[in-house]
Amino acid sequence: MYHILVVDDESRIRSIIKKYAEFEGHTITEAGDGMEAVLLCRKNTYDIILMDIMMPELDGFSACREIRKVTNTPIIMLSARGEEYDRINGFEVGVDDYVTKPFSPKELMLRIDAIMKRMARGSNLFSSQNTPNVVVEMDNGGLRADVTARLVFIDGERVDMSPKEYDLFFYLLSNRNIALSREKLLCEVWGYDFYGDARTLDTHIKLLRKSLGRYSKFIVTLRGVGYRFEGV
Repeated sequence: MYHILVVDDESRIRSIIKKYAEFEGHTITEAGDGMEAVLLCRKNTYDIILMDIMMPELDGFSACREIRKVTNTPIIMLSARGEEYDRINGFEVGVDDYVTKPFSPKELMLRIDAIMKRMARGSNLFSSQNTPNVVVEMDNGGLRADVTARLVFIDGERVDMSPKEYDLFFYLLSNRNIALSREKLLCEVWGYDFYGDARTLDTHIKLLRKSLGRYSKFIVTLRGVGYRFEGV
């Protein structure tokens, strides 16, 4: 069972989450704003964090930035706003998932379980059978990925990505020239099954393309299916 930090300025939301989480055997710690959450994370360890965006003292995005300085604990962002800007901003500061209010408490518990299972089995998504080389180079070395070190270089310059961008990129790279459905990518990279949110994947693809610059051409959208990473 997990120790969950629930951060939301609405006591009603915290109460609902606490009710369902404790029913499933989890332990809950509550915080009413981002500042309190940061202070708690500096003193204590949690298995996963549920973080609202719009809060007094310190908003969810700013709180995530501060929390990421001291821990890589998975964070699920909760928000009443579903704009793409908010999702991109959240993923860029290191959020693992994004759930729009109103949400189903049951689905939220399933997403928590999916993330924790993924964490348990590790984030190295490369198959040694598919990728015998530790370093993969494409386009005459212009795009270079060091799998073991989790480093990506474009034209000799190191590119900084979020942890989930690295996971997604390495999985696409390890399965290059294979058509991958959205469901397959969500299941393998995020650990979701039926409960995956396709917008989460599409937003990360957009972020990954931005990080890859001119080499984003290798990521091909398969309309109605998913994506394929093309390359030798």
